[in-house]
Amino acid sequence: MIKAVFWDFGGVITTSPFDSFNIYEEKRNLPKDLIRTINSTNPDNNAWAKLERSEIDQEEFDSLFEVESRQFGHSVPGKQVLTLLKGQIRPEMVKAIREIKDKLIQGCLTNNIQSTEDQELEKDNTATAISGTNQEIMGLFDFVFESSKENVRKPDPKFYQLACERGKVNPNEVIFLDDLGVNLKPAKALGMKTIKVVKAEDALRDLQDLLDFPII
Repeated sequence: MIKAVFWDFGGVITTSPFDSFNIYEEKRNLPKDLIRTINSTNPDNNAWAKLERSEIDQEEFDSLFEVESRQFGHSVPGKQVLTLLKGQIRPEMVKAIREIKDKLIQGCLTNNIQSTEDQELEKDNTATAISGTNQEIMGLFDFVFESSKENVRKPDPKFYQLACERGKVNPNEVIFLDDLGVNLKPAKALGMKTIKVVKAEDALRDLQDLLDFPII
């Protein structure tokens, strides 16, 4: 029996910042997907991971990311990457969240970072600003589970276990949507039903198939 839907933010509720990464790389004659490659190298202990667990601040991230980029033959300041993180809201996803509200428990499970201005930036090997209009969207969830506050991040299985505890559900009662397979794999292993988001309309059809009330 499905009791909850857990949503990733960047790349699910918003478009993926990967496109912004690629535009940045093209303008600076950098290899395509360089930033993603840096981010996926040593993923548990690299600059991104440390920032998302609030183990370092943005100043430290700036220099550490640049050091990591030099290992790939290029110099990319971390602060420049942080400016690329905001995606565009997908209204069809927000509509579905509204349709589900008060029918099932909903959580936003986000790998994020805390900025020096206390603005939150959500990232799943990407990041998206949660501010302004996005704060209204956050209000639709029963809870928001953040790596920067919990000091644990996807894809660590503990992240999902703690989120389930927060939502007072068992993993086998949860549907989880994320745009990254690496984040879906441990959730599925715990018993969650998982949906990989590439195109919003396809993901929503998959979600509709698992629900017994209309959302689209």
